[in-house]
Amino acid sequence: MLWDTHMHCHFSGDSDADPKDMISAAIQKGLDGICFTDHQDFDYKETPGLFDLNVDAYRAEISELQKKYNSAASEQPGFEVLWGIELGLQPHVVKQNLALTRKYPFDVVIGSSHCVRCIDVYYPAFFEGRSEEEAYRDYFESIIENIHSEADYDVYGHIDYIVRYGPNRNQFYSYERYKDVIDEILRLLIQKGKGIEINSAGFKYGLGHPNPTEAILKRYRKLGGEIITIGSDAHKPEHVAYDFPKIPSILKEAGFEYFTVFKQRKPVFYQIP
Repeated sequence: MLWDTHMHCHFSGDSDADPKDMISAAIQKGLDGICFTDHQDFDYKETPGLFDLNVDAYRAEISELQKKYNSAASEQPGFEVLWGIELGLQPHVVKQNLALTRKYPFDVVIGSSHCVRCIDVYYPAFFEGRSEEEAYRDYFESIIENIHSEADYDVYGHIDYIVRYGPNRNQFYSYERYKDVIDEILRLLIQKGKGIEINSAGFKYGLGHPNPTEAILKRYRKLGGEIITIGSDAHKPEHVAYDFPKIPSILKEAGFEYFTVFKQRKPVFYQIP
C-alpha cells in the first residue's frame, strides 16, 4: 500500500479540484493516505498573485476533512489525510518562505524550483536565446543556489522538472549529461538531511520516466540518500496515484526498501510493497 504525498486542489492557482474528490479518488485507488501540498510561489511575475495561497482557508477546509477521515470511526478506517505545502524556492524570497513555514504546522514542506530569476521554466521565454542544454544546466545550478540558501523544506520536488517543458523535453536529456551538477545537488541534499521525491507526473507528461529519472534515483541512493517520498503531482482526481503500480519496482531497483511519509515535519518510513 502506498501514499500519494504531492497533490493539489482548488487552493492552488492551477487547479480547481475539490479536495473531497481527490480523497475519493485516493480511496478508490487503494491508497493508505494522501497529503495535500498546495502551491505558494512568492514573487511570481508571470501572473502576479496566481500562486498566493490562502493558507488559513486551506488549513480550515483540510482540517474538516481530517476530522472525517482521520479516525477509527471513519468510513475508511486506516486511511489518513495530511496537509502540507509546495513552496516555489528562489533565493530572494527565503524570508517570506521562512515566515510561512514557521507560522503553520504543516506535515510536509516540498521545496520546488519552478522559476529561475523569476522566470517560470514552463514558458518558452526561459529557453530563448540559448541552447536547451544551457537552459537545463542553468536550472540545475539554480537548485544548488536554493539549497545553499536558508530555505526551509523537507523534500526537494521533481528535481528534473524542467524536462517537461524544454523544446525537446527529454529527447536529448540524461542524468549522465548533467552528472556533475546533479551529483552536487544530491550530495548537498543528503548532507543537509533533505529528501527527494519520485514524482509520477513524468509518465502523465509522456516522458516515459518519473521526475527525477530512474538514474538519478539510483544515484541518490548510492550516495547514501534514504528519504524518498512518492507523489503524483495530481491537479485533478483522475491523476491521483498516476501510474503508481510502476513505483515499487522502480524504487526497489534503485536500492530502496522503504518510502517516506512526513507527519508533523518528521519522516516516517514504510516498507515498499
